[in-house]
Amino acid sequence: MGRARCGLSAALFRQRDLLRGQEPAPGCGLKTRAERRRARRKRWFVQAEVEEFIRREYPACPEFAVAYFATRICTVPKNWRSAPIAEAVEVTMQNELRHQLTDYDQLMLTGVRRKEARRRVQPRLDAMIQSWKKA
Repeated sequence: MGRARCGLSAALFRQRDLLRGQEPAPGCGLKTRAERRRARRKRWFVQAEVEEFIRREYPACPEFAVAYFATRICTVPKNWRSAPIAEAVEVTMQNELRHQLTDYDQLMLTGVRRKEARRRVQPRLDAMIQSWKKA
């Protein structure tokens, strides 16, 4: 149970080594709490790239909406690690428009099931997103 092996107290050894200004033991793959927090907050996409993608794929989308969607994708904590930009944009647009521009939340409050409420508002979402795709 030496220091070279990552045992139960590897995180403690790591913190001690960091406080002393030393490198952590080789082979210790454990992350500190601060490292995990930074990884969660990490932006998975670059905002300028997302904005450029939206402008290219949705040319009729208003500029304020382009900036809003890109900011949401890049700053709201969500695990986009393996998703392409197209999927992130599509999911974010659908969610934001569903909650802000339809009566989806009102339907949910009145007892309509989620699947049925989504089915009811989907034609309006599809029409809006389709109008943005046309240039």
